Amino acid sequence: MGKTKNTSLDTVVTDFVFLGLSHPPSLRTLLFLVFFTIYILTQLGNLIILLTVWADPKLHARPMYMLLVVLSFLDMWLSSVIVPRLILDFTPASKRIPFGGCVAQRYFFHFLGSTQCFLYTLMAYDRYLAICQPLRYPVIINGRLCTTLVAGAWVAGSIHGSIQATLTFRLPYCGANQVDYFICDIPAVLRPQTSFYAPFNESKHQEQGFPGDRRPHTA
Repeated sequence: MGKTKNTSLDTVVTDFVFLGLSHPPSLRTLLFLVFFTIYILTQLGNLIILLTVWADPKLHARPMYMLLVVLSFLDMWLSSVIVPRLILDFTPASKRIPFGGCVAQRYFFHFLGSTQCFLYTLMAYDRYLAICQPLRYPVIINGRLCTTLVAGAWVAGSIHGSIQATLTFRLPYCGANQVDYFICDIPAVLRPQTSFYAPFNESKHQEQGFPGDRRPHTA
């Protein structure tokens, strides 16, 4: 398992330790119940939307409700990527996450989040056509086009998530592995690595005759 404090570049990080949200210990139980309740209500709300659309066959042929179903499905999974990990911070459970688990969480967070953004764009365009061109709307927006656009949003979101995860975790992670956050967010993961490498970079600059913080003063 990765160590929380290292001073050698030879120590490779194999896991991360979440420091979580700062909170008084006396409020731990209350915060656990609050976030757990919000998570359950979010899942139930999205589930009700899915069941309502599924139970009414008339809504299946309407593109707006198809987009709404996909949005609810995405929201359920996006909440499941973030909130359970946050809830665990208020319990005695281990706050460690494997390096691969952090990569997966970063990928799915960007994948699902960006897919939601693309879907919001599709929903806005759908409403624009329905309001501004109501007579042509059934001809322009049909089930086949809607399915193609939704599939494109999923693909675009997957590509975006892959790029973000690859660029973030292709760097060598050595030494510090404490993340001052509750998920594997990019700034939170990179911050300890930046502070860890700073003394080594400054020492290297001084050896080459380029002091890190010394700059010539100009009149």
